[in-house]
Amino acid sequence: MKIISVVGARPQFVKVAAVIRAFEQANKEHGENIINSVLVHTGQHYDYQMSDLFFKELVLPDPDYNLGIGSGLHGEQTGKMLVALEKIYLKEQPDVVVVYGDTNSTLAGALAAAKMHIPVAHVEAGLRSFNRLMPEEINRVVTDHLSRLLFCPSKAACHDLNNEGFRNIVNDGELLTGENIKQLSSISEPVVFNVGDVMVDALRMVQSSLKMPEEFQDELIEREYIVLTLHRAENVDNQERLTSLLEAISDSPLPVVFPIHPRTSERLSAFNLEFLINRSSFMSIEPLGYKEMLGIVRSAALVVTDSGGLQKEAFLLGVPCITLRTETEWIETVEAGRNKLFSNPEKGFLQDALTWANNVRSFDQPLLYGDGYAGKRIASILSSM
Repeated sequence: MKIISVVGARPQFVKVAAVIRAFEQANKEHGENIINSVLVHTGQHYDYQMSDLFFKELVLPDPDYNLGIGSGLHGEQTGKMLVALEKIYLKEQPDVVVVYGDTNSTLAGALAAAKMHIPVAHVEAGLRSFNRLMPEEINRVVTDHLSRLLFCPSKAACHDLNNEGFRNIVNDGELLTGENIKQLSSISEPVVFNVGDVMVDALRMVQSSLKMPEEFQDELIEREYIVLTLHRAENVDNQERLTSLLEAISDSPLPVVFPIHPRTSERLSAFNLEFLINRSSFMSIEPLGYKEMLGIVRSAALVVTDSGGLQKEAFLLGVPCITLRTETEWIETVEAGRNKLFSNPEKGFLQDALTWANNVRSFDQPLLYGDGYAGKRIASILSSM
């Protein structure tokens, strides 16, 4: 079986690492290459910190194809990907195309395959923020409705798909077990599985090697700093909004470690707002690699972010999170009391947030996203086709 995985942004590199590792293990267990894995990198994230470093840290094989698409308007970027991916699919003739998450690479990978009648498998299916103004939400919804195999990270994601008319939900949305994995001789109708979250797999792979980066070991004390990330258009593309957020955060009683996304860096420069992050409360740094970022987050008192992936990583590491949005696709983290939505924070909000975070840590954390073997379930399902 030939499987093409399409990725392009750094959260997807983490996800595909867990799945490719499971493909390799399946081949080893069978004593032959039952899965021929082809990796396509669209180049949506293309610099060293956002791409190459992640491949190195996660021991990912070099992509078989690197499209070098780069940044651009949504339509332009997605269109270029469609043209390039169609040519690759024609050449490789895959049995299945696997897409990950909710980026333009996800949408392009799924749409190109569906138009060529190639089955699509979506890893991280079923997530919904219910905000159709988010490009990621559009990508999620369209990709799910193009997919034949929908690999959900949680029961809640299966429930959302059921609400949209998906009826073939294995094991009623409960976490898949070995006996639930059916022989899939035909996938003419979409099938929904709760396989757990591949991000748990990825964390399990690296957790023993996580540590504070050396350059910060003398500056940061465990649970006496905050980690901040900002990159969403609604937060950084509007000068007034970005100014308001940084003003509120600069009032922090603890140091704020701020790995600055390239998009955010461009906006800070364009709006002449660098002076805000030069205040003593901020430790502004370049984007970190996967392990370094998790090492910083694990020892933080609090995470403040607008990132979907970091909300969940904070949850998995047991670190309370403030999400600078009106909604989240990871609603279970809010319902579990480990994540709070702050759409319009004001000065002083971090003091209250830290008090809340200290209280939250005293409660047991529920297991919401599986056992760290989502990739193995995905490989088992695909190899049974």
